[in-house]
Amino acid sequence: MAPIRLKNLCKRFGDVDVIKNVDIEIEDGEFVVFVGPSGCGKSTLLRMIAGLEDITEGVMELDGRVVNELPPRERGVAMVFQNYAIFPHMTVRENIGFGLTIAGTPKREKSRKVEEAARTLQMEHLLDRRPSQLSGGQRQRVAIGRAIVRDPAVFLFDEPLSNLDAALRLDMRMELSKLHRQLGATMVYVTHDQVEAMTLADKVVVLRDGTVQQIGAPMELFRHPANMFVAGFIGSPPMNFLDVQIARNDGDTVTVRSDMLAPLAMPGPSDHQGAEAGGKLGIRPQYLRLAKDDTDALLSGRITIVERLGSETLIDVTLADGSNVIAIIDESEQVAPGETVGLSFDAGRAVLFPAGMDGD
Repeated sequence: MAPIRLKNLCKRFGDVDVIKNVDIEIEDGEFVVFVGPSGCGKSTLLRMIAGLEDITEGVMELDGRVVNELPPRERGVAMVFQNYAIFPHMTVRENIGFGLTIAGTPKREKSRKVEEAARTLQMEHLLDRRPSQLSGGQRQRVAIGRAIVRDPAVFLFDEPLSNLDAALRLDMRMELSKLHRQLGATMVYVTHDQVEAMTLADKVVVLRDGTVQQIGAPMELFRHPANMFVAGFIGSPPMNFLDVQIARNDGDTVTVRSDMLAPLAMPGPSDHQGAEAGGKLGIRPQYLRLAKDDTDALLSGRITIVERLGSETLIDVTLADGSNVIAIIDESEQVAPGETVGLSFDAGRAVLFPAGMDGD
């Protein structure tokens, strides 16, 4: 186990800046997830930690020592790739122990480590099979087992579940969480799937265009996003946004209004802009509810889509100005497309984004 410090880290390919002044601290034993859309630089950043990409500028420390120039084999990290990278002609036992074989580890010690890893991953019965006889989830376990036997200070995962179907992804997420608790190791995980980020991470790093947008615990990002990009990327379905004007700013309280929204007083930091300034009001679909009556409604519109998902129902509501909001309501609510409904929400759960807080 080891802490990781990234200080003003930059990566440049020719004239293109891919990673821009990234500062991240990963504590000993933390499970940290880098998340963001394709092309945001998350895999490049992971490869820089692994030593597979050179650092253009900045400093990277691993367990208190600067490792900028250290080759991958000397960093004490193990990486699990998206494509598993297991050898089809070898058995599971041989694949898991391959790194130890290359390192010249004595046979008895290698056998012990392979069997320990197999027990940890509950795959002792698969040791003599070949990859062609394994499911996708079992192949992923082989790749993780090959990392475990090295006793690394840090585990690095580069979108390891993206090739699995939905059911297997759920199973493997649970297995990775158990593995982290069992090993207590520092783990850094890359994904574009915000559900994986929310369910796996102790700490989430949201990246966009090579820059860090926000770092925090999953629910901190969900409840208090730093900007509209984070608000729209974290959470499923994504946050609703309404154009509003700031009608009044009393420092601790901000009153917003729009043609679609009844005047609403909500908590607001004193650095919000003054009256008549524009902004966006963000409301999570999970926090919208059907209004009890007209006096309770803050929004109203016509239902265009109803999706019943079992324990909850998702409705898409078109407001009078043509904009849409999505609400998640209880399964017991009886609604239908074409019906006009009022929606309400707790002002304390809404988020105001003044102009300029889009994350660019």
